[in-house]
Amino acid sequence: MLYHLFDYIERYYDVPGAGLFQYISFRASMAIIASLIISMIFGKRIIRLLHRLQVGETVRDLGLEGQKEKEGTPTMGGLMILAAILIPTLLFAQLDNVYIITMIVSTIWLGTIGFIDDYIKVFKKNKKGLAGKFKVIGQIGIGVLVGSVLYFHQDVVMMEPTNISEEQIEEIELTDGEEAALEAQWKETKSLKTTIPFLSDNVFDYRWMLGAGNEKWAWLLFIPLVIFIVTAVSNGANMTDGLDGLATGTSAIIGLALAVLAYVSGNFMLADYLNVMYIPESGELVVFIAAFVGACIGFLWYNSYPAQVFMGDTGSLALGGIIAVFAISIRKELLIPVLCGVFLIENLSVMIQVGYFKLTKRKYGEGKRVFLMAPLHHHYQKKGMHEAKIVSRFWIVGIILAVIAIVTLKLR
Repeated sequence: MLYHLFDYIERYYDVPGAGLFQYISFRASMAIIASLIISMIFGKRIIRLLHRLQVGETVRDLGLEGQKEKEGTPTMGGLMILAAILIPTLLFAQLDNVYIITMIVSTIWLGTIGFIDDYIKVFKKNKKGLAGKFKVIGQIGIGVLVGSVLYFHQDVVMMEPTNISEEQIEEIELTDGEEAALEAQWKETKSLKTTIPFLSDNVFDYRWMLGAGNEKWAWLLFIPLVIFIVTAVSNGANMTDGLDGLATGTSAIIGLALAVLAYVSGNFMLADYLNVMYIPESGELVVFIAAFVGACIGFLWYNSYPAQVFMGDTGSLALGGIIAVFAISIRKELLIPVLCGVFLIENLSVMIQVGYFKLTKRKYGEGKRVFLMAPLHHHYQKKGMHEAKIVSRFWIVGIILAVIAIVTLKLR
């Protein structure tokens, strides 16, 4: 809202300083400050409210050290995260931008699914929460919506190189300047191309998989892929949310890497210099992801060991879904296995544990386990490692993976 207000003021009243709101870097800075204030300053009041409402965590006894001490800790703290993301975005982002609208809708949608799950657990005293099939239906719903917008919406375009000659480029540069010459080398197009990390020719077109002449049916491939990614990453974040600060800190690290990738993808000069895919208007996503990072860091003030509040599914499902939709929007979804490596490992540990147990039970009559307990962070708890040390080491792994993801801009 403030972006549109100050844009109006600058155009019609020429007030000094109003032009600052035209800069993404300024609005992203304001968004992260606002999200920190909301989550840190108002977070204490929200925690007190949750205490009064007796919104406490019910802990299932798994024989883990320090587990019983968490009994009664307020949950549904994800509401703090959602507020700290949405309010700064509404204040500082360009609200008619298709990418911003998509992220706002995705945040509210997935946050609502998580809230319903937490509400059933806490107030209806049903430990199972929302039935798994309804969670999946909700995730499929937002996947269909996001995939359809990114495929069909007229504002979702990419810039591809033209066949203009060097002589023509030099002529344009002499008459209209260097920036005009650079722009002349690109053309706007609807495309399903994405980025493949670590390859020199790092562009892949999903339509190629359907063969020549079948391009119009590419949405039948793209939308299911979006559904799979959103479901996998949101569930991965949900699995990771098992130790104080683990999911929140990991998400903040991923968010910082996504901010760099979005800024480069949405900046014409940087995209041309680094030879990466240029996506017009996607730079506005930096404002959103700045609020996301601020919300995660602010929530860590209360969620770090020993946690004063848990995010619950209200937060974890939303965090994972936001990361997935964001990565798809800037065409970096194939980087997710690297960028979200911690989520991936946590998910795989559960799949391996369950799969191996069922296989050995069927074969030998008695199930065996690969890990002492899954997800993986509980395996290290069972080995006697302190919770804070596990979280710190997972963060370090997350930082390494985030750096690798950013380095792929040049490492090919």
